[in-house]
Order: sequence, then C-alpha cells, then structure tokens
Amino acid sequence: MPEHHDVVVIGGGQAGLSMSWHLTGRGIDHLVLERDTIAHEWRDTRWDNFTLVTPNWQCVLPGYRYTGPDPHGFMPRDEVYAWVRGYADTFAPPVREHVAVTGLAVSPSGGFDLDTTCGPLHCDRAVVAVGGYHTPALPRFAERLPARIRQLTSAEYRSAAALPEGDVLVVGTGQSGAQIAEDLHLSGRRVHLAVGSAPRVARFYRGRDCVAWLQDMGHYDIPIEDQPGGLGKRENTNHYVTGRDGGRDIDLRRFACEGMALYGRMIGFSSGTGYFEPSLEKSLDAADAVAESIKDSIDAYIARAGIDAPVQSRYRPVWRPEREVTEIDVAAQGITSVIWSTGFRTDYRWLRVGVFDGEGHPCHNRGVTGTPGLYFLGLPWLHTWGSGRFAAIARDAKYLADRITVTVPETVTARAGFA
Repeated sequence: MPEHHDVVVIGGGQAGLSMSWHLTGRGIDHLVLERDTIAHEWRDTRWDNFTLVTPNWQCVLPGYRYTGPDPHGFMPRDEVYAWVRGYADTFAPPVREHVAVTGLAVSPSGGFDLDTTCGPLHCDRAVVAVGGYHTPALPRFAERLPARIRQLTSAEYRSAAALPEGDVLVVGTGQSGAQIAEDLHLSGRRVHLAVGSAPRVARFYRGRDCVAWLQDMGHYDIPIEDQPGGLGKRENTNHYVTGRDGGRDIDLRRFACEGMALYGRMIGFSSGTGYFEPSLEKSLDAADAVAESIKDSIDAYIARAGIDAPVQSRYRPVWRPEREVTEIDVAAQGITSVIWSTGFRTDYRWLRVGVFDGEGHPCHNRGVTGTPGLYFLGLPWLHTWGSGRFAAIARDAKYLADRITVTVPETVTARAGFA
C-alpha cells in the first residue's frame, strides 16, 4: 500500500509553509513535498541585486513576521531567502525536499493518488502551492535570433557581469523587466528596452510609501469579484517600481535621458533586424496615467480622513520620443544579449484533474476547487490583490485551513481553532 496522509501540500515555499503551520497547529496529519529545497525560488530565480518591491513590514506569515532593523526598507534576495528559511525553523514542518510530484489524479478509492520521484503516495486532500509562474512565455520569433546572441529569461538573469560584453536588449517592462533594465543601466551597460503595457506606481507620495497608503485604503483586501473587470484581473501585469537603494520610482523617461534606448512592444525578428510596434509614447503615457490615478486616490483618501500630510507636486514627463523607432539592426547596435521578461505560463500537466479553464488556469473560489479535497494556494489574485504578497498569503492559508479542518474533525486536537 502506498504511504498515506490526510493532507499533502505540494510546494515548500512561503505558501506551502504557511499551510503547514496551520495544519501543524491543528493537529492534522500532513506532508509537504518540495521538488528542490525550501524557499529555493528566492535564491535560484532572482538576480544578484534583486530586492523586494514591498516594504519589509508587509513580510508577515502565520506566526511569523519581519523583526529586523529596517521595517520600511526592502530586503535583498539573500535576506528574503534566509527569512523564509527561518520561518521553517520556527515550527519544523514535515517537508521532504528533492521530491517532485509527477502526477496527481483522483483515486478510485477516494482522495488522490500521487506519483512522485520517491514513490507513490495517497492522500485525502491535496493543496497545490507551486505558484502560477512555471514556464517562460517566449515569443516564437526568439528562435530566429542568431546563435551569437545570448538569450536568457528574467528567471535566468543574474548580473551584468555575467553577460557578454556589449549592449543588452531587455524585452518587457513588468516588474522584473523594468528592474533588470535598471540593474543593467546602473552597472554602466547600454540598454535597449522594448516597453510593454505594464503600469507603474510612485514609490513615495505625500510623505509615505504608496504601499502604506494603499494598505490603509484597503486596496489589498478587495475580493477579485468586486474589482473592475472581475476575474480578468488575474491577467493584469503588476505595477513596476523598485526597492533598490531604499526604494524609488522607476522612470523609463529618465533612463532615456541618461542614454537608454526605448522602443515600443517587440513584435518580430528577421534577418538580423528586430521589429517593434510604434507604441512607445502610448505605453509611457498610459503607465504615467496609472501612477497619477493612484495619487488621485490617495489625495481623495487623505481629504476624506482629514489626514495631515505634506502636499507634493505631481510628476511631469522629463522626456518624450522624437520619433518611434520601429526596427533596429541588432548587430549594428552592438547587442550581444537579450533578456526576455515576457511573462510565464502555467504548467499543470502533472495535475490530472478536471479543474482548469481553456487556457490552463485553475478554476477555484478562494482556492477551493470543484473537486472535493483539492485546493490551490499562493496564486496571484487567489482572492485579492494582496494574495501575491506575504501578508495575504497568510490570510489565504488560514481560510483554506479552516475549510480543511471542517472536513477532518476527528484529527483536530484540543488546539483546534489555532490561528
């Protein structure tokens, strides 16, 4: 007979550990499976100068929070990794590292059968906590770039020094793309940046971090179904900003003044030439408009609440393109590296349960699927905008732990209700 557990949690990052904390406190038998090591994504898929873009005071997990000397700062990569690893040390979760789940299906006898690299397992309930960013979404024309150009995804980029000498083309301006462009720019590399439709946000406004204002305003607590666009919000790109050097705006126009070459969205490559949409000015204006609309909301909140906050002048664009460059000769520009920051796709091929939509996204309500006993945790917009942040992962984990506890009352100890 295969090894059996009441609950198997798949994934040993902050989401899986948060669920394990709740299950441990409630006396529920469970096992956490991690294909690599605990929290390895923080160490292995971020660049050397990576920092959080959310302030350290938002780093809260069940029974655990940031207690360092800089609550309003932004932890760099290695500190985030150590912080999440340290969380596991506080309650000794039953994690098996270096065990990958290669298949999960509904069992004929009830519950779920799991195929893993350490043999078969069976469980009554399963929590999938592997995030939603699995496979880089590269454009097909990436195949046409010459072999002499080194191509990396945002998850593979480490530093400017690790790239060949020469110019670097960064494609995409989500959080990772904008910050990687900043990292290369600050290192002295000439950067060519293909700008997408991602919005931006100011780092500070009227005396506080914008995250603090938005937190007080309740923006991270609004359920997705109450958001404009509803479930479509899950497709939105996060606002770009940086926590580098204590935190600041990422202003692509300022980078252009300092020598960075900006283009519209990249749409093709052929015979040594890269092609771009004439969308640069439109994208820059749209990103600025979002940042300014957030400031409008903050102004309105300050006025309603009667808060005494310093008045701050609004942003004025420091640069505009004289013309839209729609094609470049890559060799003539001296480009030797391309960093693709064009997003990720989900890959749940191992999860052989009918809980997905036509694009491969799990269908759920706050992580609860239509298949009894199967749950998702740690997805962007699982329930709110905050679901992608530490503090809201804690809230989402508690919600699912409560649902699980109701289904296994016989295993709950006198500590039932441990929160």
